Amino acid sequence: MHCAVILYLPGYAVWFGRYCVHAKCSVCFCRGQEERKDGREPVVLLEVGSSLIPGLVQVPCQQRSMSLFKAREWWSATLGDGDEFDQGCLCVGDVDNSGSGQDKIVVGSYMGLLRVFSPRPSKPGGTLEPEEQLLEVQLRDPVIQVEVGKFVSCSDLLHLAVLHPRKLSVCAIAATAGNVEHGIQYQLRLVYEHNLQRIACNMTYGPFGGVTGHHFICIQSMDGMLMFFEQESYVFGRLLPGFLLPGPLSYCARTDTFITVSSTRQVESYKYQTLAVATDADTRKESEQQKVGSGKRLVADWTLMIGEQALDICIPSFNHSASTIFVLGERNLYCLKDNGQILFMKKLEYNPSCFLPYASVSEGTTNSLVGNHNNMLLVYQDVTLKWAAQLSHVPVAIRVANFQDLKGVVVTLSSEGQLQCSYLGTDPALYQAPKVEAREINYEEMDSEMKELQKIIKETSKVQDILPKADKEDDLTITPSISINMDTVSQAAISEIGGLTVPSITVKIKAKSRVTVLNPKLTVCVQPPLAVTREQFVLDSMGPGSSILVVFSAFLNGEYPPADLGGDVAVSYSTPTELNPAGVPRVAQCQFSLPLRLVSYPASPSKNANYKITIDTNKPPVNLSEIFPDLVEKSDEEHVNALGLQLIAGSRVTLLASKTSQRYRIQSEAFEDLWLVTKDLVRRFEKHFAKHGIRDYRCSFTGPIPLLEYFETVDRHFELRVNAEKYQDLLAERAVQFRAIQRRLLTRFKDKTPAPLQNLDTLMEGTYRQVVALADATEENRAALCQAFTRLRSATHLIILLIGLWQNLGKDQTAILESTLLPLLQDTPQLGWEESVDAAVSHLLRTCLSRSSKDQALNLTTSQLSMPKDTSRLKKHITLLCDRIGKGGRLSLSAESNAQTPIVMPGGCEPIPESDLEEGAADQESVATFPKQRHLTRKKGRQDPTEKTGEDSRTVPEDG
Repeated sequence: MHCAVILYLPGYAVWFGRYCVHAKCSVCFCRGQEERKDGREPVVLLEVGSSLIPGLVQVPCQQRSMSLFKAREWWSATLGDGDEFDQGCLCVGDVDNSGSGQDKIVVGSYMGLLRVFSPRPSKPGGTLEPEEQLLEVQLRDPVIQVEVGKFVSCSDLLHLAVLHPRKLSVCAIAATAGNVEHGIQYQLRLVYEHNLQRIACNMTYGPFGGVTGHHFICIQSMDGMLMFFEQESYVFGRLLPGFLLPGPLSYCARTDTFITVSSTRQVESYKYQTLAVATDADTRKESEQQKVGSGKRLVADWTLMIGEQALDICIPSFNHSASTIFVLGERNLYCLKDNGQILFMKKLEYNPSCFLPYASVSEGTTNSLVGNHNNMLLVYQDVTLKWAAQLSHVPVAIRVANFQDLKGVVVTLSSEGQLQCSYLGTDPALYQAPKVEAREINYEEMDSEMKELQKIIKETSKVQDILPKADKEDDLTITPSISINMDTVSQAAISEIGGLTVPSITVKIKAKSRVTVLNPKLTVCVQPPLAVTREQFVLDSMGPGSSILVVFSAFLNGEYPPADLGGDVAVSYSTPTELNPAGVPRVAQCQFSLPLRLVSYPASPSKNANYKITIDTNKPPVNLSEIFPDLVEKSDEEHVNALGLQLIAGSRVTLLASKTSQRYRIQSEAFEDLWLVTKDLVRRFEKHFAKHGIRDYRCSFTGPIPLLEYFETVDRHFELRVNAEKYQDLLAERAVQFRAIQRRLLTRFKDKTPAPLQNLDTLMEGTYRQVVALADATEENRAALCQAFTRLRSATHLIILLIGLWQNLGKDQTAILESTLLPLLQDTPQLGWEESVDAAVSHLLRTCLSRSSKDQALNLTTSQLSMPKDTSRLKKHITLLCDRIGKGGRLSLSAESNAQTPIVMPGGCEPIPESDLEEGAADQESVATFPKQRHLTRKKGRQDPTEKTGEDSRTVPEDG
């Protein structure tokens, strides 16, 4: 025979059959365990000392398997749908004055519904019986709090106090007996009510001033006023000093004080006598009344700083010799004496939702029920956790009630209206897993069954429309359009950069649907330092043929030029099908390009510059006013051959066109600033000649690749990465030092024998300042590294463009080169640009750019990429890459016809032989590939070869 033992006070003993598992129980023995003749399960009774544990529940075993640590449901009910409840909406008591000692559950809601229940034992999962709900009344106002007490002066019976935002109602619940069992009727009768002049927050009650036999009520308003009611009469009101937000309020009968937690996060205590003689707060003219001398200034009896906001305050009434104050904070549980001293504090490792202290069996201790947001109900004896039970909901209010000779039932209420009466304990699990019968596998039957299933799958995929069919026309078409002019009123977050006004431009995205589109969401992405006014849009569902227009503005949001003026737009949506009405997820994308005018202003050309590149074309020279109509200032000259652009967050860029030859020079004081103007020039050339029907147009670059200038940008970026690692190491060292000093100081402070600090406090302060300074330097270095990476991207884009023009690379080869030199959109501490590019370039040099098919590497490496010590190896590899491309090497992802393409695992990077690195210097063919004349130089006084054609100095000036 099996038996079940469920204890109200857990943590003492759990019985399974004839075995008892003790849990910190000093005196615990079995008083009776005998089999009954009527066939029912035996009952085990436990004694602690000489008294039976209160709240013992005798429940026979159920043929069900449940978890050991769950709160056992004794009775439950669901209150309404969409209703809301809080911690003040629940109370228990003999509200109908039946005299049987059985409590009733009173629940009020924010929807104004007042319900009274009298629970009876039911089967788990059973429905609510009609006779269990005594009363349900719809009130006009929301119910903030309900309490049961002696609130009527001429009666010693219990009445119900209902607090509304602007009214306090005291009601009586009367029962009218009928002729049959279900004929008893309950009615709610209003005894008296008080209309409040202020919005109420919460209330408390008790024998204020030492009165006996009756309870008075104190209501706290939202603006910090305490309003006192002696039953049917309003007595006085007092404003709390320094009030900002209302906190929990409770009354201590032993000391006749009111306890609350103010917005300054400290517990405050006010005596009733002090509140009674303080200045009247019925009006807000306190200063005038204090001058008259009608009362004293209100001062707290004592205060205690707890450093956090309190969720609830509870003062147990079972011990009249000494009162304790329990305060539930957001992270801690405090127990205080009535004079404000801390008895103990329990740090909670979860977010509590409610709590309730109650009497303990042990002398001098108090048990507490604490509910949290993890659906757990925890039982603490002072600071020791005695039991943990799983609930089916998050409780916002907890009470303990007595029902039908059943004492100590835990009543919990959730914010959604789940009301549950449960007990803490264990039920034996009688479920046993069935034995697995071993049987031989028939592979022939399995093969035939698999073939049948595959046949069914194929037929189903042919008939049913699981996914939408792919059409030539897209379901959703996205079309971007950029405004011609800048916005009249700039939407930029930064108004000025370097004295120049930051403009913004309007971008319009038109989405047109061909079919029904559900829940479209549009996302806009631009690369920093560009930004948009809004990145995400939630659109309405669209029908067939409908369209939606989305408008936003783009602008510069950083003090450095961008590397890319493009942006991406993605729209995620769902298209419904016959078998999936909710829709199949789809994505539509498009790109847009912002104009150069967004990040630059027209300026006067500059003759001298440190960095210059020259672009050649095979067509006659073109007037710059025709190529850049939006950037050329109005001039009387018909032929404009010089154009100046001042980047808002960069240097000045000058574009010079030769009058007699087909050469165009771009020059600037910063190498990376040449990228945007050069890219825009090549793009406008293609558009201009295509407009005039010229098909054989070709743009080229004949000068050497400016690798030395490019490597300066690489070194600048790598130096900042090295600094970032140094700052990180220094921060770690200073943090270890700071913690060591703290431990030493803590040891000195805890030592009973006073000892000198030996300047540990000074050392700790200096270490703290160093930590703060290092953190600031790390943040500045991070911002500088972000800018350096953007400049490195601009310089890399320029190098890729020049290599493509130099060797006339196609789109496929340019894409491979771009993915090799720009593998990352942003640096990370784990993976940087240098090691990624080194691995990619090394792979190309060992495969498609190797000198012969026999030299292709076949070894596989699985080493992880790590930050190099310097950039010399990377520079050699990039130089060798350009040298082999200049000798006719072609970029390809496929292998040679007579060689096997090696597969390199991610992270693998085989070293290139040093003989290959020196190949460009030793080979005489490189002279023809890299001519001696320089179109990009930082040296002064060297003349450009384009001047031999006879142009004037304004067209192509001398470098000096």
